[in-house]
Amino acid sequence: MTLASLADHASLLLLGAGLVFWFWGTWPLLESRTYLSKLHALSVADTLGSALMLLGLLLRIPGQWPLLVLALVALILWNTIFGYVLANCWQASRREPEP
Repeated sequence: MTLASLADHASLLLLGAGLVFWFWGTWPLLESRTYLSKLHALSVADTLGSALMLLGLLLRIPGQWPLLVLALVALILWNTIFGYVLANCWQASRREPEP
């Protein structure tokens, strides 16, 4: 087995795992939990699935590594910051107004 063949198989495995996480993350939307817990499960699975897919693409097209690494870092930062802002806004709306 050559190195190119091994990278191709690993790329397909990462892309497939990313798709599994995408579909796995949408399953909690059908459950009867709170809105915030549904959104948390979706965002974690979606971020992990997208990161795995970007790593799979990085193995498949290594010539585009600057763009793919930038997309990976932006994805992780954006989803983390968005989750924090959303949770903070939700908590602010549940606080008692001060007189």
